[in-house]
Amino acid sequence: MFVEIQNLNFRYKNANNHTIQDFRLSIEEGEIVSILGNSGSGKSTVLRLIAGLEVPNSGSIVINNNIVSDERHFVQPEKRGVGLVFQDYALFPHLNVADNIKFGLKKMSSKKKNERLYEVLHLVGLGEFAKRYPHELSGGQQQRVALARALAPNPSLLMLDEPFSNLDAELQYKIRDELHTILKQTGITCIFVTHDREDARSLADRIVIMKDGKIAQIGRPCDLLSEDIETHLQVNLGRVTN
Repeated sequence: MFVEIQNLNFRYKNANNHTIQDFRLSIEEGEIVSILGNSGSGKSTVLRLIAGLEVPNSGSIVINNNIVSDERHFVQPEKRGVGLVFQDYALFPHLNVADNIKFGLKKMSSKKKNERLYEVLHLVGLGEFAKRYPHELSGGQQQRVALARALAPNPSLLMLDEPFSNLDAELQYKIRDELHTILKQTGITCIFVTHDREDARSLADRIVIMKDGKIAQIGRPCDLLSEDIETHLQVNLGRVTN
């Protein structure tokens, strides 16, 4: 397996209960996995643990055959080969699109940086926007810049936190299709968290449904998001829609 997470547990300082309890997940290379759940279910904390932004209390995380966290190892975030797109995109307002994307390419020569810049700009369909600033872009364009910046260093794993929450409904539909095409074109392994069933249904090869820090169900969208299962979610897990 490309990503292997075993017995992951985590509790925030001064919290009474664990935020993540006995989380286990295996992901194949090139697979797109959605972690679906309500606010407070622990889904974003899982991303932070995988990225190395939080330290688990116990358990192990292996990415591309490399142990990045267990009882004896902890690899710093910048050395994990993970790309992360935040919910608010986290673009630098004083940098143009090109400089935002090149920010994480510190070890490349200027020539290689520019080559990679235009590769990812072409990939996300923003080849003519290199000199624009974030405030000059639409929400969908800002999201694509954030995606290009995450993809530029060639991460082994891409993670997205609520990728469509800042977009209106019409734009969400368009961007879902674009993102799915980009992810499949690159063949990158991807984990994204969402509270929206349509995000999960449209993008994911497999869905992990979380409640109260635990995995409630895992399966394909066609199996988990059928009418009968959706009724079960609404009754027993709470609605996972907007």
